[in-house]
Amino acid sequence: MNHDTAHAGHNMPTGGGGPRCSMNMLWNTDIINTCIVFRSWHIHTHTQFVLSLLAIVLLGVFYEYLRVVQRSLDRRIALGLNAAKGKIRVPSRGSSPGAEGAEGLEDSLLGGRNGRAVKSALNGTPVAPVSRALRAALYGATVFLSFFLMLVFMTYNAYLIIAVVVGAALGHYIFGATMNVDAILVDTQGGKGMACH
Repeated sequence: MNHDTAHAGHNMPTGGGGPRCSMNMLWNTDIINTCIVFRSWHIHTHTQFVLSLLAIVLLGVFYEYLRVVQRSLDRRIALGLNAAKGKIRVPSRGSSPGAEGAEGLEDSLLGGRNGRAVKSALNGTPVAPVSRALRAALYGATVFLSFFLMLVFMTYNAYLIIAVVVGAALGHYIFGATMNVDAILVDTQGGKGMACH
């Protein structure tokens, strides 16, 4: 028996003498001996492959869920900051103590009398450390999951690619039941899809 023929198509060692992961850099429809991202996620049976497809679909749905949670958290934080901003009024420089609020800010922005107001308007509103930590954790989770799904896509396996796309579409359908028409019409929402992050 020719040793090279017995292992044709198996080019990634699994650490033992058993079946090896099939790695392809071209479009393929391999099922058995497909490895998904890790050597330990090694498909040996058709049942394992179907369960892996379902897991990938669920990861795509979960990614869309995380995006909705991230937008919801940002909205809650923005509402809280906006409410707090209404309670704290800082008079603009050169104005009387009674001339506060939007008129004072507009005057300082347009007139250039208060450089700090311009800098504050350009830099945004400071966010509390706990809220920043929550936003950063959610952002990190969405970035990790998006790159993980990209690695699944890079197996070039047609079935796994379809599972990623189905998961994204299903998640978007489930969690995209509402739309902020005003934000879309003025293009302030940013329309980020699953592409990278």
